[in-house]
Amino acid sequence: MSAQLSSSGLWVPPPSFVHSSSRRRRRRGGVSLAVTPLSATPNQSPSPTIQIVGVKGSGWSENGHPNVNSDIFDGCQGETDTWADLDTDLYYWTKTLRPVQWFPGHIAKAEKELKEQLKLMDVVIEVRDGRIPLSTSHPQMDLWLGNRKKILVLNREDMITTEDRNVWAAYFARQGTKVVFSNGQLGMGTMKLGRLAKELAADVNVKRRAKGLLPRAVRAGIVGYPNVGKSSLVNRLLKRRMCPAAPRPGVTRELRWVRFGKDLELLDSPGILPMRISDQSAAIKLAICDDIGERSYDVADVAAILVQMLTKLPTVGGDVLRKRYKIDADSKFGKIFIEKLALQVFNGDVHQAAFRVLADFRKGKFGWTSLERPPR
Repeated sequence: MSAQLSSSGLWVPPPSFVHSSSRRRRRRGGVSLAVTPLSATPNQSPSPTIQIVGVKGSGWSENGHPNVNSDIFDGCQGETDTWADLDTDLYYWTKTLRPVQWFPGHIAKAEKELKEQLKLMDVVIEVRDGRIPLSTSHPQMDLWLGNRKKILVLNREDMITTEDRNVWAAYFARQGTKVVFSNGQLGMGTMKLGRLAKELAADVNVKRRAKGLLPRAVRAGIVGYPNVGKSSLVNRLLKRRMCPAAPRPGVTRELRWVRFGKDLELLDSPGILPMRISDQSAAIKLAICDDIGERSYDVADVAAILVQMLTKLPTVGGDVLRKRYKIDADSKFGKIFIEKLALQVFNGDVHQAAFRVLADFRKGKFGWTSLERPPR
């Protein structure tokens, strides 16, 4: 089978490949490897995770337990196939692009300091982007945390649909875990986080009293990728702006302890990324969602892939792009779409056209949607 390149420079798999992608295997170094999308191989950890759910849908029974027989847990078979095909396409679209890598000096310094501060934490709050929960999961986070109690937060719940929330809640429920959805900008879910952190670490002071020591405030660390909303959550908890926050990665550069009442201390930390991102499908999603520095990627390439992804997403489709920009869009020629938009609106400036498409997605102009779904 010969590889094909579209006029946009992105690899386009033949129809026969897409339909048989789940059975295709590649050989590398004499070892047969199955080609699987990003969402099919999430990092799992045996360490205990304590998480809560902030919304209920038809996937939950009246007593608050997950209903494993609900359709939400399995989802629509047609949509599942669509997401699987999208993951396969995205893997090959990124093969021809310059790798997305971003590891500025302040992250290396913060990672070293964070590992030291973890020794002082009673509970850890890991924050992820609700649009890409798997792509914003640090591969070494569970190793660093060890047996410490952890609360998992999917931030930006206002940027995904109710169906997205239910599907992700069901995914974690099948693993015996739950997740809290939050909105750091409006403060939804933040007070519950504060109460939960105190509850999880209540045994700390029980042990201190047994030893004849005075009680102390519970220490909770907030960790996660850049620009997932960590500092905004801290500010909402404190009800005042104590930590610098802005809608771009790299604003927080130092670890900072802040006190929340008499019973809770919070550690706001800079975003932590792997030194090298091996999964470029995840890296492209980080770029699309503005969770990685803009200097690490080509804006035109990322916008072209976003166009191709949106045309294949069941919640968006090509009609939404056509209505907004008056340009036909399909899942193969994202770069041509960006070039046409540049000629019509930006006097041929491809960079400005690409940035407009990315900005429109980040502002929800195409409707709020997740860019990935849980593996089956």
